Amino acid sequence: QVQLVESGGGSVQAGGSLRLSCAVSGLTLGTVAAAWFRQAPGKEREFVAGISRSGSNIKYEDSVKGRFTISRDNARNSVSLQMSSLNVDDTAVYYCAADLAYEAGLNEPDYKYWGQGTQVTVSS
Repeated sequence: QVQLVESGGGSVQAGGSLRLSCAVSGLTLGTVAAAWFRQAPGKEREFVAGISRSGSNIKYEDSVKGRFTISRDNARNSVSLQMSSLNVDDTAVYYCAADLAYEAGLNEPDYKYWGQGTQVTVSS
């Protein structure tokens, strides 16, 4: 059974940082592309960052470029999202996603496996 479990969410003031982690079990991380999505209250879930199976191709949503960094540790079966310079617009539930693909897609249907999400709240 494949499981993705996010951790590291919490509350932080604007300008602060958080590091999200996604522990993957039930499959070998080196066989999947992975991504982070987020869903703010009243909004649709949106792509935040994605990383290819090899780690060589990384994509970011425009508003997080230069502030967020996605990385993967295949040996630990873990994907991380380092978030800096957080602002109130980053407040959302953040989801880890994975799929047996080489490249990271930008859309929800591109991913078969999902975590339950972790809440990130940024206050001004």
